[in-house]
Amino acid sequence: MAPDTKSTGIQELIEFIDASPTPFHVVAEVSARLRDAGFTPLDEADHWPDTTGDRFVCRGGSLVAWRHRSCERGFRIVGAHTDSPNLRITPRPDTGAAGYRQLGVEVYGGVLLNSWLDRDLGVAGRVTTRSQTRLFRIDRPVLRVPQLAIHLDREVNQKGVQLNPQHHLTPVWGLGPRADGAFAEVVAEAAGLAPGEVVAWDAMLHDLTPSTVAGLDGEFLFAPRIDNLVSCWAGLRALIDAPDDTAASSVLCLFDHEEVGSVSAEGAASTLLPTVLERIAGSRSALHPALARSRCVSADGAHATHPNYPERHRPDHPVAIDGGPVIKRNAARRYATDAVAEAAFVAACERAGVSHQMYVHRGDMVCGSTIGPMASAGIGVSTVDAGVAQLSMHSAREMCGVQDPIDFARALGQFLSDAG
Repeated sequence: MAPDTKSTGIQELIEFIDASPTPFHVVAEVSARLRDAGFTPLDEADHWPDTTGDRFVCRGGSLVAWRHRSCERGFRIVGAHTDSPNLRITPRPDTGAAGYRQLGVEVYGGVLLNSWLDRDLGVAGRVTTRSQTRLFRIDRPVLRVPQLAIHLDREVNQKGVQLNPQHHLTPVWGLGPRADGAFAEVVAEAAGLAPGEVVAWDAMLHDLTPSTVAGLDGEFLFAPRIDNLVSCWAGLRALIDAPDDTAASSVLCLFDHEEVGSVSAEGAASTLLPTVLERIAGSRSALHPALARSRCVSADGAHATHPNYPERHRPDHPVAIDGGPVIKRNAARRYATDAVAEAAFVAACERAGVSHQMYVHRGDMVCGSTIGPMASAGIGVSTVDAGVAQLSMHSAREMCGVQDPIDFARALGQFLSDAG
């Protein structure tokens, strides 16, 4: 029998993912949930005379939130990222060929390109005028990247789909001649602006298929952006549920631009987290000893062992869906895990009654990375990389188990509660 999604919390996760097609919508959704939980927003441009209590601050597609009473035992930090690989609209997108109206796109991050073919696609993001920024989203199937028919590519099943990002990913959205300025008019209307007001945008495509519990017995979650909205949701739940009386301050940091290297004004390599932590601590002299007593979890998706490609995984480190949070290790520090933070997270899992697993990438393959190495280097805090096991990572549609996100939130909650 399928699980009761409301009792397990998976329905809340589904609603969170479907409300968050872009990093900007993630921040808006997290902000709304924090406000509902009694957190107060702050503005980076303002003086912060008092940082105690439950607060948060936003910078673009990134956010830092905290529950601060004392820095006596340092910070307990959970970090994740708000962005996912996708296709993004170019500055001058209106184009077309062979009688079709099309939009120019760029590939963002390590996209599994074939997963974006033949899907019903919407578009969302933010637009700017000369005086304001607004979010918009179009949840209608206005776009599609049509695949070439097999009759015109007879070897596709033998050689695989060969896609040139410049030529083969341009979506169609209508018939007729190219119409310069058409996209700007459409997003202006979607954002509630007058035609001609839009100056620039950060816009991206999203798959319109709703997230869903799936599998014969409801074991799986099929959804877009599991990497890394599952971690954002689990970290948010952990922070909101964190007790008020811990000696360490609980911090949640959600960064944009992880999928392209984290080097941006709001990425994990930026000043965002270090400056916010300094302002929470009250001074640099108070910050440094607090950081020395701090621990961090870099929360990001992990590779489950693929049943059709078991040879792509280390046989001595199997990872199972719904087998518990996965701790990720890499000798080249593509993951930030060290023994001190690993032990702290293992202890948190045990106290939460949650199993854990270990992942190590094959030695003859290039390993991915997370916000962990950059964030830990920037603040000098012992860090563990951990996350939920999944398949189809970086596809337009990904999958994980329905129990793992719940268990991960419990483990992160215990980690924030532990002051040892």
